[in-house]
Amino acid sequence: MNRQTHYPSYDVMNEKDEWDDHTQSIVTSRLIRKSDYQFLTLEETELLKRICSRLMDDDREEVISFVISHIDQTLSAGIGEGQRKVGIPKSQILIREGLRSLEETATKRYLFGFTQLNADQQKQLIREISEKKTAQGLEWEAIMPADFFKKLMDLTVESYCSHPLVWSEMGYGGPAYPRGYVRTQMGQLDPWEAQPENE
Repeated sequence: MNRQTHYPSYDVMNEKDEWDDHTQSIVTSRLIRKSDYQFLTLEETELLKRICSRLMDDDREEVISFVISHIDQTLSAGIGEGQRKVGIPKSQILIREGLRSLEETATKRYLFGFTQLNADQQKQLIREISEKKTAQGLEWEAIMPADFFKKLMDLTVESYCSHPLVWSEMGYGGPAYPRGYVRTQMGQLDPWEAQPENE
């Protein structure tokens, strides 16, 4: 896929020496591919990679692997969910059951698992779930498709938009601490911020 950006030569990692050690450690770790998942099974991992790639329209292995690592870490941490509505299962159950249900839906409709479908078929299934148009068959007894989609989209977006490669494409200069901003008026940029190149 051809990525379009106003900042083709900008690399936020060139600014890492301006960050404190703790911040450098956090951001740099996002560039390291991990494969030792604590919660997700191998099958769930492969399924999630394909779904998240479709959600973000991005097939870059280094970015999607980070997204999957973030989802796995969140689900394995077991941290409480203060924003979970009554009647919606915990994230661990919601994601696991949602993946199982999506796989069953794909197999029922196309006779193949989700990862074996072409991109258009995959996008169609995801679109139906997001728009609450999925047939509520036995495969969706445990959870509501829309609840699964919303949780998965939240987890995907929050991790995708925190990857340094995506920051660079957006022109985001990374953490401003401890350097801080000097030019704070509308339309002004500090020298270290990304300068638009394609306008």
